[in-house]
Amino acid sequence: MLRSALSGLGLGLAVAAMIGSGAASAQSAARIFRVGYIVVATPEEQAHLTRAFEDGMRDLGYVEGRDVAFERRFAHGDTGRLPDLAAELVKLAPDVIVTGGNPVIAAVRRTATTIPVVMGISRDPVGAGFVASYGRPGGNVTGLAADPMPDVLGKDLEVFKEILPRAQRVALLWNPVPPGADTYRKVAENAARRLGVAMQVVEVRERNDLEAAFDAMVRERADGVWVLPDPLTFTARRQVVALSMKHRLPSVYWQREFVDGGGLVSYGSNVASAFRRAAWYVDRILKGAKPGTSPSSRRRSSSWSSTSGPRSRSAWRSRNR
Repeated sequence: MLRSALSGLGLGLAVAAMIGSGAASAQSAARIFRVGYIVVATPEEQAHLTRAFEDGMRDLGYVEGRDVAFERRFAHGDTGRLPDLAAELVKLAPDVIVTGGNPVIAAVRRTATTIPVVMGISRDPVGAGFVASYGRPGGNVTGLAADPMPDVLGKDLEVFKEILPRAQRVALLWNPVPPGADTYRKVAENAARRLGVAMQVVEVRERNDLEAAFDAMVRERADGVWVLPDPLTFTARRQVVALSMKHRLPSVYWQREFVDGGGLVSYGSNVASAFRRAAWYVDRILKGAKPGTSPSSRRRSSSWSSTSGPRSRSAWRSRNR
């Protein structure tokens, strides 16, 4: 298996003007900060992202049990559990809550109205109502976003066409539920029109929808599948990749984790890097910065990864001869 990667796409909302650059160990107050951490995935599915965030905290001088206590909550793929988990965290009165993915951010924001919230990753946070603007977020939410600009998200489809130039119809796997979901669908449809590709929009709202979604792609004779960024498909990425292989549907993704699990190709954000960067925002908040009044900063880059090897190539070719 060959993987190549550049750096990841991200859009950051700065927490505040810099309040010194020393490590947490230099803080005069010998207190243990409580940091909430809540995501929709299982601990196993989220392990590399949790590790990236906590590594970032260690790099800043925070030692678990000495300077910081993590309160971790996982919804195990069930978004219906998020309100209760968020309320459970809020009752603990943490100094800051870290999360990622629009469904989780929305649930936390409804409950944690005064506790600072750091987004490890989000999409269209202005359109979703999480922040007032990138320049001045307002409220208690700040952090990172991975907003695909048309030229960047459309690159997914360009890469797919380079691999399968005869592809004429692509299924778009899309979850319409999270705030900001329409942004990605519209960008994807515009890219398809520009490249002369017919688009079949296939909705999934929960993991149980995935089998039927792929059956629909096969019935409509899709040449491949384009998986848009979404917490549902990200946490169910093993199932998504397995279904793509089962139905001989070449696939293109936004995150390299799909490729790490056997997917064909990805072009997009480095989610682990974003969660590691979230530690920077947490550090500034713990040192007194206010998330709602801070200026913004933008981090833009792109990431590409691919899977190759006899097993992968034969699987993708067999349906497209």
